[in-house]
Amino acid sequence: MTTVLLAVTGSDHWTLADGSKHPCGYWPEELVAPHRIFTAAGFTITIATPGGVVPTPDEAGFSPEMNGGSAEVGEGLRNYISSISAELAAPTPLETIDPAGFDLVFVPGGHGPMEDLAVSESFGAQLNAFLDAGTPIAAVCHGPAGLLAARRADGSWSFDGYRLTAFSNVEEGQVGYADQASWLLEDRIKSEGGVVSVADAWAPKVVVDRTLYTGQNPASSEPLAEALVTALKA
Repeated sequence: MTTVLLAVTGSDHWTLADGSKHPCGYWPEELVAPHRIFTAAGFTITIATPGGVVPTPDEAGFSPEMNGGSAEVGEGLRNYISSISAELAAPTPLETIDPAGFDLVFVPGGHGPMEDLAVSESFGAQLNAFLDAGTPIAAVCHGPAGLLAARRADGSWSFDGYRLTAFSNVEEGQVGYADQASWLLEDRIKSEGGVVSVADAWAPKVVVDRTLYTGQNPASSEPLAEALVTALKA
């Protein structure tokens, strides 16, 4: 049985450059798409958050504006989240997870990971264990912020030199936060040594380098999850 760890942000806010707290959480589509696809593939999923707190969906992710103008899409996301409410209501504390028990770790986005996963030493250590074991590591949109926590003993970034993608500066500007953020994900990954490539804003893009799988934005959630299913079933 293929086992998947969904490492979900536990933060319900993102601290901006002026110190204000922007309400957010995980991005609904970026949790729903992989959960649905992995479930259909017969994978066993464990949802974990820092401290085992109940994760908060970013309400903006349900809006018609963020779903191609469709209210139905947002409603469908709400319905799916409701259908797995028991799982979401009792997540495993991420700190207690043994990486050896999983075949894949997947980090959904939303601005939340920039607040907690990006600075979690325990999550960074777990990522190193996944990486050293050759276990696939996947992250989408702002999820790659969580990768920033992975450090070697000398302080170097564990993914230095890896090719990857993430939510772009252009996309952050288009949602109105580029000028308010303390740091931008694309810039930060590049400064740490990541080789970042991005597609046009909001177009799906998946990048695979060794055991690292990344997707650029919400539209990349589904193709990223499908690529992982193909790889794990090969």
